[in-house]
Amino acid sequence: MTEFVARREKLLEQMKPNSVAVFPASRELTRSRDTEFPFRQDSDFFYLTGFPEPNAYLIIEKLSDSAVGAEQASITTLVCRVKDKTAEIWQGRRIGKDKAKTEFMFDQTADETELEQTLQTAINNKATLYFGQGEYDYADELVFKTLQTLRMGPKKGWSAPTELLDVRPIVHNMRLFKSDAEIEVMRQAGKISAEAHARAMKFAAQQSQKGEPVFEYQLEAEIHHHFAMNGARYPAYGTIVGGGENACILHYTENQDEVKSGDLVLIDSGCELQGYAADITRTWPVNGKYSEEQKVIYEVVLDAQLAVLEAISPDASLKSLTDISIRKITEGLVRLGIIKTPESQNGVTPEQIDDLIANNAHRAFYMHGLAHWLGLDVHDVGDYNQAGAQRGLQPGMIFTVEPGIYIDSEADCDPKWHGIGVRIEDNILITDNGYENLTADVPKTIEEIEALMR
Repeated sequence: MTEFVARREKLLEQMKPNSVAVFPASRELTRSRDTEFPFRQDSDFFYLTGFPEPNAYLIIEKLSDSAVGAEQASITTLVCRVKDKTAEIWQGRRIGKDKAKTEFMFDQTADETELEQTLQTAINNKATLYFGQGEYDYADELVFKTLQTLRMGPKKGWSAPTELLDVRPIVHNMRLFKSDAEIEVMRQAGKISAEAHARAMKFAAQQSQKGEPVFEYQLEAEIHHHFAMNGARYPAYGTIVGGGENACILHYTENQDEVKSGDLVLIDSGCELQGYAADITRTWPVNGKYSEEQKVIYEVVLDAQLAVLEAISPDASLKSLTDISIRKITEGLVRLGIIKTPESQNGVTPEQIDDLIANNAHRAFYMHGLAHWLGLDVHDVGDYNQAGAQRGLQPGMIFTVEPGIYIDSEADCDPKWHGIGVRIEDNILITDNGYENLTADVPKTIEEIEALMR
């Protein structure tokens, strides 16, 4: 819990005096009729509390120096569900406000029957309110109703804040830089996810050797089983298992087709461990042996990823790394004749490559970005720009590196390339001395993958 307390204290340091910040928890979502989806806590709320239940609120008050002594310059309050024996019999135990105060280390707690009064007391006579407007309708309604009540009660000594600030930029910048504790969790998530990908490769190889069919959903099941058996009950996002041309659908999640012998299968999957995501993609032949066409496309993507990793430095940004991947993939597609250029005795010039990139020639085959931040959300928060420029890489940042090439059956190129989709993705931590690949345990080269599947 000291990790969560330290985060709240860091947020308080950045808040103005005589201000209050309000954070709503997620609510349960109906799956059908009277059943709900598995509950997943709001990431910002979890980041600051570690509290796992729905229908809660975190209220952080930074008091002015004149209001209290230096020994109590702030108040943290958690509002949570009321203890209810009947509800607990049917739906599970509730923590309750008394246990929440001690175990989650809040100054004070209240239950949901006291929510409106607790919120009104906390916001009253504050100059500034920090709140993520537009995130949740139910929270907007409650907060704005409270503000209106305070505005209508000057004779009672009430007043509403005159300044409303979005709290998310502050918290999201904090979340961009991972603590040692967060890094260790994400390191473990990467290890579990890497092992799961290797398990799927082995399963496919065994099925192929026995002459048995391999279905996308079977590979998904192998991966999810390994997640759960190692303490990561859920995937961090919808697992993508695309066999053959399904690999050319970037977010393919139907996972229902048979993967035919000779086809590649692209698996994009990572577990969620203690709220934190891993995000790995590997592409491999379901029968354990790449064809010549699959090999050369795969090598272009792998070369692009390796060139990006080699270029990682404090002077780099995700934009500059993306530019490297685009250039390498464009050069590879030109070399293979998939992107066509005017014939020249001296080959394609760098200027021609520049023109192709400027005209987005690569976008027909490489249509997504190279990277995104990774953390509590798989596409994690944090600005990609800073002070009007691309943000430089700094220790504690974690992001993906995932170049790809996708050639569907309608692509304007030699049909021998049709149906090949390749993506290679790893999770990269920036360190003081360079970087650490958190997902390096899963095979990546053609030789490594074929050897494992043998």
